Amino acid sequence: MTEPRLKADVPFVHSDCQISESSFGAYVEIGAGSRIANATFGDYSYCDRTCDIANAEIGKFANIASFTRIGATDHPMEKASLHHFHYRSGDYWADADHDADWFAHRAGRQAWIGHDTWIGHAAIIKPEVKIGHGAVVSSGAIVTKDVAPYTIVAGVTAQVIRRRYTESVAERMIDLAWWDWDHTQLRAALPDFRALRAEAFLDKYG
Repeated sequence: MTEPRLKADVPFVHSDCQISESSFGAYVEIGAGSRIANATFGDYSYCDRTCDIANAEIGKFANIASFTRIGATDHPMEKASLHHFHYRSGDYWADADHDADWFAHRAGRQAWIGHDTWIGHAAIIKPEVKIGHGAVVSSGAIVTKDVAPYTIVAGVTAQVIRRRYTESVAERMIDLAWWDWDHTQLRAALPDFRALRAEAFLDKYG
């Protein structure tokens, strides 16, 4: 038997990634060419290649497709200029510092991605947006408002398409919180994750 590719203690970071001020849980994978800044990834979450994720809290078992951007940073539209010369000033003048207050403001506007979510290819999730547990964001969507748990959204700007589960099933799944099970318990339930629909799974484990 070969060893598993993903390890609990070390994130699997592919080539050409830029990572700063971020932390990763067990069995996390970061796709090639991704840029991760001021972000946390919960256990088992992954992003595919060329993602740009900043100022974000990612839950457990999040599935983030390629070219997704989470926590896309804003420019200061209320000021005299949009350009970053006035907050990345040290890049332009030896006697000027970066604007620490502006960067602290950006860092504090965190996006939040719940457990067992699916963020589709090239989706954009704006700062301070909350994606509920079990929600699905379709490919190419631009999400500017919170998404309820177990809801599917799509479009520019994103609108609700339908619920993934009924409200009662969604509530039962959140109460079950299988994403908090340990690695051994997940392995024991693996055949049922594969074979059972949500309601049957809840009937057995809920």
